[in-house]
Amino acid sequence: MEPSNSVIARLGIAQTLAWGSTYYLPAMLATPMAKDLGVSTPTIFAAFSIALVVSALLGPTAGRRIDRTGGRSVLVATSLVFAIGLAGLGVAQGVVGLFAAWVILGIGMGAGLYEAAFATLVALYGNRSRGAITGITLIAGFASTVGWPLSTFMEAHIGWRGACLAWAALHLTLGLALNLSMPRIATMAAASDKATSPARHEPVPQDDEPPQRMASYALAFVFAATWFISTAMAAHLPRLLQAGGASLATAVMVGALIGPAQVGARILEFGLLRKVHPLLSARIAAALHPIGALAFGLLGAPAAALFGVLHGAGNGILTIAKGTLPLVIFGPGGYGHRQGVLMVPARVAQALAPWIFGMCLDQFGSRSLWLSSGLGIASVAVLMMMTHAPRQRNAAQAP
Repeated sequence: MEPSNSVIARLGIAQTLAWGSTYYLPAMLATPMAKDLGVSTPTIFAAFSIALVVSALLGPTAGRRIDRTGGRSVLVATSLVFAIGLAGLGVAQGVVGLFAAWVILGIGMGAGLYEAAFATLVALYGNRSRGAITGITLIAGFASTVGWPLSTFMEAHIGWRGACLAWAALHLTLGLALNLSMPRIATMAAASDKATSPARHEPVPQDDEPPQRMASYALAFVFAATWFISTAMAAHLPRLLQAGGASLATAVMVGALIGPAQVGARILEFGLLRKVHPLLSARIAAALHPIGALAFGLLGAPAAALFGVLHGAGNGILTIAKGTLPLVIFGPGGYGHRQGVLMVPARVAQALAPWIFGMCLDQFGSRSLWLSSGLGIASVAVLMMMTHAPRQRNAAQAP
């Protein structure tokens, strides 16, 4: 059965809410939060990093659950978990309450962000999920565009605590309703005249064969390296550009280009690049950050906008690749659990990226781009060594 546009839209809106109220929350609320709680701003981000580590540890378990029962029950549960965590954050009175709330939010992030949404689509539609995955990222690509201004507006009018409580209320209403509207696997199976869903119809693949095992290691490295780059840039891009000679106004302008560049690249992937193998798309995307960094390193401030657009475009396509590459290489069998395992190193790298890249920036200035560019080049090299051959065990059963 082909993916439903209605399902894609509902899941995309739910993902926009999930990302905007968790991953993009500290950028706007960390400073007032720290001032009110009497802690430093880095302490707020340390709690956020703990949440990312928790999400990494929980990801494989959540993925396995989605493989077995579909994503509806898991996503519904995460709406409640997000609401509890945000409410806890809104009433926190000190460091203990702060970290406890972010641990709860980490549980929700481990079972309720892109990996869970992708696994939900694969459980419903199997190998036909590539376009749906792209559609989800197209909608949720505006999470920062919606989340940052909304958090800022709420903080200005009802305070950061009121903002957290308002986000919690949105999860209990809008988010819960959207996730409850997701189809059950049994419903989809009946509609398709199958006894099981597409993902469950195939045997769960094992990584006991050397090619499969090496492919898993390769993807885990690529995902970790590229998530390190994207998170480091999200945290430090304005400062990095200024260290390279750009003015504050230019740095802010370039930062504003990242979101549109990501969405534009995803539209390109949805149109032109959907005809090519995701491995080729990933190779091109991983090369864009090093190319942009080279231009910025050689030309300085005049190339800042080019660097921002290339980085944003590459990051936009790589977000899709994180969902589609495991699907086309290994097949839909056991997709959710595999996705969770592959993303463990990425989540840890994501948690460490602001700290590590920040130290490099303090020490080396704009030359810190050697680190991110080196990781990007290494990712391209690893992707070049991977073959286009689909998984053999499930290829004959692809729906």
